[in-house]
Amino acid sequence: MRAVVIGAVGSTQVLVEELTAAADWDLTMVGTLPPELHGRHSDLVDMAPFAERAGAQLFAIARTNDADVLERVRAERPDYVFVVGWSQIVGPEFLSIAAKGAIGYHPAPLPRLRGRAAIPWTILLDEPISASSLFWIAEGTDDGDILAQQYFHLARDETAQGLYDKHMDALRAMLRTVLPRLASGEQPRAVQDERYATWATKRTPADGLIDWRDPAVAIDRLVRAVGRPYPGAFTHVSGRKLTVWATRPVGGGERHHAIPGQIMASRDGILTVQTGAGLLELTDWELAEGKPPALHAVLKG
Repeated sequence: MRAVVIGAVGSTQVLVEELTAAADWDLTMVGTLPPELHGRHSDLVDMAPFAERAGAQLFAIARTNDADVLERVRAERPDYVFVVGWSQIVGPEFLSIAAKGAIGYHPAPLPRLRGRAAIPWTILLDEPISASSLFWIAEGTDDGDILAQQYFHLARDETAQGLYDKHMDALRAMLRTVLPRLASGEQPRAVQDERYATWATKRTPADGLIDWRDPAVAIDRLVRAVGRPYPGAFTHVSGRKLTVWATRPVGGGERHHAIPGQIMASRDGILTVQTGAGLLELTDWELAEGKPPALHAVLKG
């Protein structure tokens, strides 16, 4: 089977590696973002070494549906086009190129959480279960028939990085089952049930701003949702941006009287901060200009 891959992040890397290793597959081209657009994804992966290892051509794509891109993909005569780890919608003409179909991937239990920023939203919504989904791309957003899904539980203290890694493991496992089936001519399909569909809205780095009036458990959830490989939660101390990578709520906050955002203690690099309900320890944080000698000021979200 001849395949073309379009993508630029960790899931794209997993797909390219699995196609490279799979029998009966010939990955001929990898389309990805040009260097000047690498800033679009905080989890971007340079696909050049993986394409080279696969013996595939690397093609820079800024806009998926441009005429030159359509012509270039069409020239590969692909049986399948995989659009995985790519934030742009592909149009009807693009979808018509692959002889056997176009396949996408979404780090959510479709039809739930269609759209953007599925991993942060999964944590923000305190979801107990998630799933990785491979699907047949249709003209809507993440609404095509399901090709394969793998479900897994989330820990109560799940982080963005931990959830990201679980999705990569699930995707790899699914591909090792799905690729041989596709190569043999099978095309599994299950229609998504619209009764259960939800949609996740795009998030930006600015959405990581901490509001210290929120309860400690809510701030902790935000920190876990937008941490690495994403830009992180942040606040300000004495007018300087402070990025918070890890926190933990602590008991006894009801016995302290302080302004939300006020630092109650600083010991061994851990800051204890008053929130709208409870105390929160900042266990991993950084100030771009370096840690000041005294952090007894009020944090300003």
